[in-house]
Amino acid sequence: MGKFMVLDHPLIQHKLTMIRQKDCGTKVFREVVNEISMLMAYEVSRDLPLEDIEIETPLTKTVQKTLSGKKVAVIPILRAGLGMVDGILQLIPAAKVGHVGMYRDHDTLEPIEYFVKLPSDIADRQLFVVDPMLATGGSAVAAIDALISRGAQPSAIKFVCLVAAPEGVAVLRSAHPGIDIYTACLDERLNDDSYIMPGLGDAGDRLFGTK
Repeated sequence: MGKFMVLDHPLIQHKLTMIRQKDCGTKVFREVVNEISMLMAYEVSRDLPLEDIEIETPLTKTVQKTLSGKKVAVIPILRAGLGMVDGILQLIPAAKVGHVGMYRDHDTLEPIEYFVKLPSDIADRQLFVVDPMLATGGSAVAAIDALISRGAQPSAIKFVCLVAAPEGVAVLRSAHPGIDIYTACLDERLNDDSYIMPGLGDAGDRLFGTK
């Protein structure tokens, strides 16, 4: 079973409270989502493999650690996932970025894939799938299915969100039990409209000022 981790660092919790507030404007919301994502990336990347290399300091030759060959790709689920990309890239600037677009069918409420563009070497990369909200879990499962069907290794996928509902965590773990899930907070529940409670509203609308 993959890990489920709530990253409850004080800075992350403080910043999350800032963006939960309904009077937080688009500019601040976007900036703080970026900051939280960078802080979360520090923990999400904790188990990236290292290798020894010989270097020369101003004083002597020495063997020290460097990241080994496992490369990273950040995969936002469109559109809200875009708000988390830059924060991660600030820590891992060499990462490539793929995109998975999903929308919810109004009748069936099932996620429909409309756009997938991935690095060509997706099978060789550690993948951070990012979306601010893990609500019903449908989009997360569909996005991960899309990656695996195109050659991604399930063991190399991590899902990263700001806020999760217990229902969404259960759905994602049932569909992909080996995948690690990282969130800044596990909230109480979904309401009747499948919004996370207490949540932070519609992350996409708040990031892009569309409501």
